[in-house]
Amino acid sequence: MDRMQLRETLMQLVRKAGVAIMTVYAQDFGVETKADDSPLTEADMSSHRVLVAGLEALSPALPIISEESGLVDFATRQRWPRYWLIDPLDGTKEFIAKNGEFTVNVALMENGRPTLGCVGVPAQDMLYVGDVERGVAERIDADGAHAIKARAMRSGRPVAAVASRRHGGERLELLLKALETSLGAIELKNVGSALKLCLVAQGDADLYPRLGPTSEWDIAAAEAVLVAAGGAVTTFDGAPLQYNKLDILNPEFLAVADPTYDWPNKLPRV
Repeated sequence: MDRMQLRETLMQLVRKAGVAIMTVYAQDFGVETKADDSPLTEADMSSHRVLVAGLEALSPALPIISEESGLVDFATRQRWPRYWLIDPLDGTKEFIAKNGEFTVNVALMENGRPTLGCVGVPAQDMLYVGDVERGVAERIDADGAHAIKARAMRSGRPVAAVASRRHGGERLELLLKALETSLGAIELKNVGSALKLCLVAQGDADLYPRLGPTSEWDIAAAEAVLVAAGGAVTTFDGAPLQYNKLDILNPEFLAVADPTYDWPNKLPRV
């Protein structure tokens, strides 16, 4: 399967998972609690089953890491040069709250980096797709496909930031206040799930500082979209994020639209 065909197949699969999610969304549904105290619904599992079945049917078949399946031991998975990394329903709390800010995240991982990613937004019938290898990022909605590009920093324009609805707290407030001192007024929008990175990718925001916990499957697909659109995701020291680690949790990170800007020296330690 060539790159373009794989992209189209991936988009169809993410749409199919979105339909499964929205079927549950329209009903009364129960909520379970996983071992890490995060919520789980039938929508999470329905999407998981759709994605795993679809990815396993592709040729060549690649290993799959999903939030909703047991994590393969590190000794085995560290030898994988290529695999799929998926979050069948990112933003389950937003799904439960029925605010529409939840996504389906699927990333092709190659040599430790997300190189092809698709983020579905089922409640908006919208997809974001990014091919890092080709340097192409798009948003697909009811009006068709639209090329997206992360925006450059520009003097005289307020800096726009996105942040989690449910994480950040006092440390994030301190960081944004310190940024205002050096950059001027900060326009802040709180959004759920991987949508935050997609907003940076499509030029609606300059940065997304993440100070709360995330896992690799939460951001890999959206990182591919952002990088393909010209942006970057790094640690606060400017280093690229590492994937397929022994610990699947990410460090605190910064997603930016303009990686040529001197962000590490503009951001305070909080």
